[in-house]
Amino acid sequence: MHAGTYVAANYAAEDPVLKHIYEAYAGFRPFEHAWIDAGIFTSHLGFESAVSKDNWTLTRSLMAENSPYYEAGVRFTYEFAPQLTLTGLVLNGWQNIRENNRSKAFGTQVQWQINDKLLLNSSTFLGNEQPTDSVRRPRFFHDFYLRYTPISQVSLAVVFDVGKQEKAPQSTGYDTWHTAAILARYQFNDAWAMAARAEYYAAAHGVIIASIAPAPTDSDVLVAGGSLNLDYAPSPQVLVRLEGRTLQAADPTFLRSSKRLVSGYANLTSSIAISF
Repeated sequence: MHAGTYVAANYAAEDPVLKHIYEAYAGFRPFEHAWIDAGIFTSHLGFESAVSKDNWTLTRSLMAENSPYYEAGVRFTYEFAPQLTLTGLVLNGWQNIRENNRSKAFGTQVQWQINDKLLLNSSTFLGNEQPTDSVRRPRFFHDFYLRYTPISQVSLAVVFDVGKQEKAPQSTGYDTWHTAAILARYQFNDAWAMAARAEYYAAAHGVIIASIAPAPTDSDVLVAGGSLNLDYAPSPQVLVRLEGRTLQAADPTFLRSSKRLVSGYANLTSSIAISF
């Protein structure tokens, strides 16, 4: 179970009872090296999760905020070898617990631990995300990341996402969005760590990100940014974090409290996470 502002923002379209379920699934092993789960579970897409303390940086990237954090459906996982795992999914949709139409979505995930230093992940999504069945605009999305740990103190990651969605009815072609991030993390000792992230996000015609002021529009979005993060863990159960972040858009994109759109955004974020 969960509650808070994350729930209010990401589960706004869900049933008031269902939105407070973080994970709820059951599974069984049909045969050796295979597993089937059904229910609500975390997304198979993306390098970052909804739980901030588990991510390298305190704030989440634009690619994470604009791809699913959770899914509902059935997944089949098969371990071909200790280093290679394949997953197939049938889902209710793009971050939906309940269906928003009668169409099912499909997904795949391949995780390959090439060696003890290098991990490769490839995940896909295919579905129709329109609220009515009479309008079909297929969406295809691919998430790729490579994580490299040359030594125990250093971790590096390269993440790239690309998506396509069919244009509005009576038009041809697809709207495309793509996004990438480079992350680096250094563990000084058991208590102290530092991480940095550089990212960009580009989406055509409001396919994923639509302008909200002064009125909704289908404008193109191009944003680049960076962040620097410092972590202090006085115990395994406590994590204190401080991060500075800046984002810069090609056009006025960010909404200030004065209701004025600006092209630059920067903030300083802190948190204390307690887990048990």
